[in-house]
Amino acid sequence: MKRFLLVFVLLFVFSYFSYGKTENNCLKCHQGIEPIRPYSSDMMKEIFKIAEKAGYPKNDCIVCHGGNPEGKTKGHAHKGTVKAFIEGIKTNHGIKKGPQEFYPDPGSPWINQYTCGMCHEEQVKAQKTSLMFTEAGKIQGTLWGFGGLEGYMHKIGNYATEENDIHKKMGTAVYNKYMEKLKEKEPQVFPKKMEPLPPAPTAEEVEKNPQLAAYTYLRQECLRCHTGVKGRQKRGDYRGMGCSSCHIPYSNEGFYEGNDPTIPKNERGHMLVHSIQATRDTKVKIHGIEYSGIPVETCTTCHDRGKRIGTSFQGLMETAYKSPFLDDGSDQPKLHTKHYLHLKADIHLKKGMLCQDCHTSIDVHSDGFLTGTTLAPVEIECQDCHGTPDKYPWELPIGYSDEYEEKPKEGKPRGLTKTLPEYLKKGKVYDPKDGYLLTARGNPFGNVVKEGDEVIVHTVGGKDIRLKPLKKLVKEGKIDEEGIVAMVYIKKHIDRMECYTCHATWAPQCYGCHIKIDYSKEYKHPDWIAMGNAVDKHGLTADARGELKNFLIDGKIEETRSYLRWENPPLVQNGEGRISPAIPGCQTTVTVIGKDGKPLLLNHIFRIPNVEGAGPEGQKAIDISPVHPHTVQKESRTCESCHTNPVSMGYGIEEGKLYENPSKPYIVDLSTADGKILPKIFKVQINSIPELDHDWSRFVTEDGKQLQTVGHHLSLSRPLNNEERSKLDRRSVCLSCHQEIPSQDLAVSILTHIKEVSGIKIDKETHNSILHKLLLLGAWVQVGGILSLGLGIMYFLFLRKKL
Repeated sequence: MKRFLLVFVLLFVFSYFSYGKTENNCLKCHQGIEPIRPYSSDMMKEIFKIAEKAGYPKNDCIVCHGGNPEGKTKGHAHKGTVKAFIEGIKTNHGIKKGPQEFYPDPGSPWINQYTCGMCHEEQVKAQKTSLMFTEAGKIQGTLWGFGGLEGYMHKIGNYATEENDIHKKMGTAVYNKYMEKLKEKEPQVFPKKMEPLPPAPTAEEVEKNPQLAAYTYLRQECLRCHTGVKGRQKRGDYRGMGCSSCHIPYSNEGFYEGNDPTIPKNERGHMLVHSIQATRDTKVKIHGIEYSGIPVETCTTCHDRGKRIGTSFQGLMETAYKSPFLDDGSDQPKLHTKHYLHLKADIHLKKGMLCQDCHTSIDVHSDGFLTGTTLAPVEIECQDCHGTPDKYPWELPIGYSDEYEEKPKEGKPRGLTKTLPEYLKKGKVYDPKDGYLLTARGNPFGNVVKEGDEVIVHTVGGKDIRLKPLKKLVKEGKIDEEGIVAMVYIKKHIDRMECYTCHATWAPQCYGCHIKIDYSKEYKHPDWIAMGNAVDKHGLTADARGELKNFLIDGKIEETRSYLRWENPPLVQNGEGRISPAIPGCQTTVTVIGKDGKPLLLNHIFRIPNVEGAGPEGQKAIDISPVHPHTVQKESRTCESCHTNPVSMGYGIEEGKLYENPSKPYIVDLSTADGKILPKIFKVQINSIPELDHDWSRFVTEDGKQLQTVGHHLSLSRPLNNEERSKLDRRSVCLSCHQEIPSQDLAVSILTHIKEVSGIKIDKETHNSILHKLLLLGAWVQVGGILSLGLGIMYFLFLRKKL
């Protein structure tokens, strides 16, 4: 009997202390939660291997979330990790030993070296050099609008960070050599390290130097999107942080719709479902629907202001209006705090492609190089898949369309590759067929392959899109006449222009960015960077913990604009040395209200001395920015939309015509016939912008004087020069003929009379036919004249010699 009792006690003790190792205690509370990946997936199998080696073979949760796998209550389970688990991870996966705690969001960039980084070392090591983390371009751009406080340098990020050498693992030798040369060309956007953003000023400091308000603007408004925090909790803006910013799905409404009973279903700010979204093999299931890839709206969570490429890709254009009304009669709801018109979505989206089908892992995760503007890290060009009319993609040289020079790249064909870097093999690996295509900078596209003389794009959404490169389309006669003229006969278009200069048919143009920073009435609002710095041992930043009120700084931000356009954006030269569309970057007009409620700056445009065509008087710090609008269509802009349009040349809408001078105030009230205001009590209706004496859309004059800056990141960005504008300008070409029509010349008058008597109708096709005939006739007459003159001279010389 004693032996039986002893065995019973030993079994009880063993089962009590081993229960947490043979069962998943987490599911006692979280029963029904979705597995982060399907159990059959390679990723989940790897997760269970890690759990088993750590001594907890049934508990997949702790591999990512940490916590105490033996905990039987929430308080116990969410309190750090037992030593065996720490040592198991360290020993078997090479992860640096560090503090292992409970991680509510394992994707947090402040702790993901212990979670995601166990398997995805390259991406995690590179993350803090990504523009999504540093936001260096936003910072430099904002400081530019406040008087160029850091000049052209991009040495300030959200946090202190340095370049690292992970790019040696992520890029090919060709790529790394290419990037080193690019860094030499543009050192201002490829710094070795970045300093942290200066602190927010107090209201007292702003009184002494109103320019310091730029840091309030940055910290309260511009920098809320970086991956170091969860960001603004508004409709369309809900997301995770770090890796979870993109790889965990959040709906626009921010509600959890999974089966974990512990997550409230009626509270905003939660993930849609507890699943990872990533590659084609990563299947996410929700309400009977299965999808793969990262939805576009995940990207648009952040990419909805500035260049607005996310919303534009979807065909969304901001509007001040709330129509049309919804089914219940209510206003159109705000998305990303804005209302929208629905224009044409990008053709790639219509074909079923997502952002990551074009943009590579390096484009978004970074590769260890620090960069200061979006063009700098992006390694892809349109021609990488589509080629040119006379060359297939694999026949183009490395660097084509990414020249950072004002001439097309020449050199040996880039070819193909059959190999992928190891880190890309962790995602879906496709059959290379004839070979993987290479990006403009020499890295393989893992999802784009050559088969014969065609290209197959394997999309993350599950499609295999077969496309014919331009060269094949030309050979087969599949390009229409206008396309042949634009791309084949006028080769300059291909050599010097971005493809999207013609094929992006609209772009969001927000003219006049009016910013007010108000330090009166003790206004205080959250500081996103301070909240990011206030990270706890669980990897949660202050905003993720709901502690916004503890990180308030002086000031309140208000933004508005002068007017919006979307059609026919202007043309400029971008930083790569190619002609591209442009939109207003930050045409910053600054108003700063002091503590006493009085303006320290009012509708003020700063000037920056000795830049972009200006001397000591300074160039206005309002900017037109080169952009890829991400609104590509198969049909292009018309020739006339550029060649007869003063907007495209930089002269502005209606040649920059001013209906009224914006530098003068306008008062609307009872007045005399000669404009004297009658009441003594009145308000100015439209106040002056003293430094603005031209329309916002006009950034260069007909004689080449620059009126605004054009791109302030890369050195080649500029307006079209005098020669380029002269070649582009075909306005008034109709007068070449019609100044004589119908009666200013006898021959023309006779033909006009014949047309009227015979009843011939001159429509567009007939008109074009006449012009074509006149061109050929004129050319042959001139050639015939030259030949006749030459023959006459030869005959004269022959006779003279004979005599």
